[in-house]
Amino acid sequence: MIKDVTFERTIYNPAPNKFEAGTGSIADAVGLGAALDYLTEIGMANVAKYEHELTQYAVAELKKVKGLHLIGLPAQKSGVLSFAVDGYPVEAIGEYLNKFGIAIRAGHHCAQPVLRHLGYEGTARAVLGLYNTPEEVDKLVRTLYSLH
Repeated sequence: MIKDVTFERTIYNPAPNKFEAGTGSIADAVGLGAALDYLTEIGMANVAKYEHELTQYAVAELKKVKGLHLIGLPAQKSGVLSFAVDGYPVEAIGEYLNKFGIAIRAGHHCAQPVLRHLGYEGTARAVLGLYNTPEEVDKLVRTLYSLH
């Protein structure tokens, strides 16, 4: 929906993309109850522990990839892994990973002021959750190694 944003101004994309953030999906609201039941059965403490351990594993493995820069590593990190790789536009990273069935986001993520503050126009962003496995992290890392 956003083409560019700074503290001084916002420029929206042309239609239809400028309407991307429109009305929420009714199906999402209906599915929320089932999702809450599922997470309650697992236990949120168990979900948090699993995601934390998987994220720590992913950060350690991604740090081994030559030329890869993780962006944003707070002590209490969520499963959002934003990164850039020297010599590769983030969109090219996304397209490359997609060829191997690895879905990430690539772009400015509507966060241009903070990205520019950190010296970036965009990032590649993988997000880990309860539904991910260490084997999937390994596949991401292996595929990023083969990028060079």
